[in-house]
Amino acid sequence: MLDFFKGIFTFWDSKVIIMILEGIRDTLYMTLGSTIVGYLLGLPLGIVLYVTSAKGLRPNPFIYRTGDFICNIIRSIPFLILLILLIPFTRLIVGKSYGSTATIVPLVICAAPYIARVVEASLNEVDTGVIEAAKAMGASNLQIIFKVLLVEAKTSLFTGFTITTGLLLGYSAMSGTVGGGGLGDIAVRYGYYRWKTDIMIVTVVLLIVIFQIIQNLGTYASKRIDHRKH
Repeated sequence: MLDFFKGIFTFWDSKVIIMILEGIRDTLYMTLGSTIVGYLLGLPLGIVLYVTSAKGLRPNPFIYRTGDFICNIIRSIPFLILLILLIPFTRLIVGKSYGSTATIVPLVICAAPYIARVVEASLNEVDTGVIEAAKAMGASNLQIIFKVLLVEAKTSLFTGFTITTGLLLGYSAMSGTVGGGGLGDIAVRYGYYRWKTDIMIVTVVLLIVIFQIIQNLGTYASKRIDHRKH
């Protein structure tokens, strides 16, 4: 068994180690960058979907159906296909269609509708009694959104943030099939095309470790901010 593992890890030198470290950096950059930008777009969209829904603060069937349609269309397209479809748009935005920065563009477009749905679902979980009480006290819709809904739903929203980050980590690795950069790109170029089993094993293990760290940190933070348990 020892000889087997010695035979696997035969390609190591300083260049490979640097490449792996850069892959970790690029993977974190793509994942966290796309999550943050995705929330800048998806959070407002999710609030709009909630507010304009039939049971929302200001129902508006046209706005809700339009947002609902856009979210459903984008979410129904598999990420790899969306990645390829967006190549011209990505090139227009960042000047190229490959690399970690370019990959953030399709990741954000893929993430924003998903985040919007997560936000909408989290806000729908808020007790209607709390909302009615705020209305009775004369709170405006903006005050209800920022001081009641987002505050009451913060635990669910943070859990959704954690899940979304883990999802985008997987998508960032998937983008390696078309030169997206990061650990996924290393796994494809070296682990698959060049049959370097050691590289493949290391990239997979690192992706699992990063995912577990994200999930554990997110779970811990969600428990800390859950006011219902204090």
